[in-house]
Amino acid sequence: MGQALRELVDDVLDLERIERDIFRGRSPRESLLRVFGGQVAGQAMVAAGRTVDEDRDVHSLHGYFLRPGDPFAPIVYEVDRTRDGRSFTTRRVTAVQHGETIFTMSASFQRPEEGVEHQAPMPDTPAPDGFPRRDMPPVPRDEPAFTTTGRALTWPLDVRYVDHSPWDETADRDPTNRVWVRADGELPDPESASGRLLHVCVLTYASDLTLLEAAVFPHVVGGATSGEVSLASLDHAVWFHRPFRADEWLLYVQESPSAGGGRGLASGRFYTQDGVLVASVVQEGLIRRRRA
Repeated sequence: MGQALRELVDDVLDLERIERDIFRGRSPRESLLRVFGGQVAGQAMVAAGRTVDEDRDVHSLHGYFLRPGDPFAPIVYEVDRTRDGRSFTTRRVTAVQHGETIFTMSASFQRPEEGVEHQAPMPDTPAPDGFPRRDMPPVPRDEPAFTTTGRALTWPLDVRYVDHSPWDETADRDPTNRVWVRADGELPDPESASGRLLHVCVLTYASDLTLLEAAVFPHVVGGATSGEVSLASLDHAVWFHRPFRADEWLLYVQESPSAGGGRGLASGRFYTQDGVLVASVVQEGLIRRRRA
């Protein structure tokens, strides 16, 4: 396990319990403009999951990003035990910093059940081995790549672009994006409830990394990494369909059906390498061109 992934697992996603339903989290040791949205959503998921019986796994989360987070201050997560039913459990999480709410999330957990089943097929996609890592582009950069937080992250994930890449200025600029992604190292087995929750939180973290790029690629060469646009997540929803491992390759198929009014909408689907659909994502984000 690399240093960045170890910090994500052992520090960022391992919250301090202050009270029964109050937790405290911190950001990685980086000089970001604001807290990365996937981090806040992942930490909120940790807080919610630690208040739920072990026989239930999360099946959906819906979050709203209300204010930029301060990366140099801790974040307090307050959990409301909204409902504990016979089949479903609902939690609401409020993330607070400097006395103000920066993020709210509702999460729903379900006891395992059998039922009807189908899924959308995975598009035919080349294997990840033939593509360069996101944090190791083939073209050297003089400056760090921009992200939604303003600069390059220390990447705890191995991310590889299939269609468009941030450093490719000749790519066809349609509002789609396919990315192979996995944790940059081995995670604990998802056999226990805490292990499954960790894999869910790592996927939640990953789901916010590249999704808005599908809305940016048609308009800006180099996408979000060009520094020409400012991106910020407004809301984020994830549905978890089937078991998975976040340290094995997942294909993240993304598309943007609409952009306008300073916002862009994007949706995504996570598939295992053998074509099993494990999660779906929808996000709307702020997209503004930076002033010269």
